[in-house]
Amino acid sequence: MSKSTGLLKESAGWLYYGVAVTYAFGGYGLGLAGLFVVSLPINIIATLLLAHAMIISAYLIHECGHNLVFSRHRDNATLGRVMSWLCGAAYGTYEDMRYKHFRHHVDNDDVVWFAYDEFFQRRPLFTTMIRGLEWLYIPAHDLLMHGVMVVTSFVIPQRRDQRVRNVVVILIRGGLFLALAIFFPKAALLYVVAYLIMMHVLRFMDSVQHDYPYSTTLFETSRAPHKGDAVWEQEHTFSNPLSLRFSKLNWLTLNFGYHNAHHANMNLPFYRLPALHAELSGNDPDFIIPLGSQLRLYHNNRVSRIYNPQPENYPKGRDYLRVAQSGAGPIGGNAASFLTSF
Repeated sequence: MSKSTGLLKESAGWLYYGVAVTYAFGGYGLGLAGLFVVSLPINIIATLLLAHAMIISAYLIHECGHNLVFSRHRDNATLGRVMSWLCGAAYGTYEDMRYKHFRHHVDNDDVVWFAYDEFFQRRPLFTTMIRGLEWLYIPAHDLLMHGVMVVTSFVIPQRRDQRVRNVVVILIRGGLFLALAIFFPKAALLYVVAYLIMMHVLRFMDSVQHDYPYSTTLFETSRAPHKGDAVWEQEHTFSNPLSLRFSKLNWLTLNFGYHNAHHANMNLPFYRLPALHAELSGNDPDFIIPLGSQLRLYHNNRVSRIYNPQPENYPKGRDYLRVAQSGAGPIGGNAASFLTSF
C-alpha cells in the first residue's frame, strides 16, 4: 500500500481518484452539453456519457463515505457532498447517507427507516401500478425511494431540523430542471433517461450482493443479531464483478462488484479490491455470480421483486449463491441504494 501524501490517503490516489473525479465532472459537463445538440447520434452518446458520469459520482460518494480518498474526514465529506449534487442525491445529507451505510457494515444488516414492504401491502392498487412500470423497465420502486428522499425532512420526524436546507436544494434543483423542461424539453427528457439508467445500474449491482433482510432500526438502538460477525458477513455477501477475464470492465462501476473483498476490508480503496478478491478467492469463478446470471435474474425478477415476501426456507448463504449462479433465482433485493439516507 502506498503511503499517504498528506492530502490524499494514498499517493496512488492521485492517479486513480484523479481520473475518476475528472471523469465525473468532465463526463457530466460534456454529457449535459450534448443533450442540446441537434443530432440523434450525439444525443444518444451524450445521454450514456451523462448517465455513466452520474454512476461514477455515486460510487465516489461511497469511496468518500469510507474515507478512502483524502487523509482528512472533512475533505472526503466535501467531495462526497459535491458528488451528491451530480447524481441527484443532495436532498438528504451526506452525513446521513454515510451513517446509514456504516450501519449496514457494522450491523451486517440493511438498516432502514422506510418499511416499504408494509407500504406496498397496504396499497395494492399502487403496488400494481409500480409493478406495471417495472415491467416496462421504469425503475418505479427506486423513483419512489428517491421521491421520499426529495422531501426527507418533511416525512421523517428525526430530520425536521434539515427543512431549510431541504427546501433550498428543492428550489435549486427543481428550479433548474423546470427551466430546462420549459425551454429545452428534449434535453430535459434525455436527462431523465440518463438518470433512470443510473438508477438501473446502481440497483443492478446492489441486487444480489447480500441476502440480508432489512430492519427498520435506523433511529433505534441496534438489535442486529449478526453485528460484528465477520464469518456470517462473508457467508451472506456475494461478489458480482462484471468480468473476471476482462477485469478492467469493472472500473465502469469502480470495482463495486468485488463485494466480498469490500466487506472483508472496507478501508481498502476501489483500485485495491481486485487484489484482495484474488487473495480471498483465487479468482475462482465458482466464488462469484457471473454477469449472464445477473442479467437473467434482473430481467426475470424485475416485477416479482416489488413486495414479494420470501418463505422461511428460501435459500440463504451458500445455497443463495448456488441458486443465483444458475440464473434461476433468487429474486434479489431492490431499492437498497447507499444514496438513500433512510
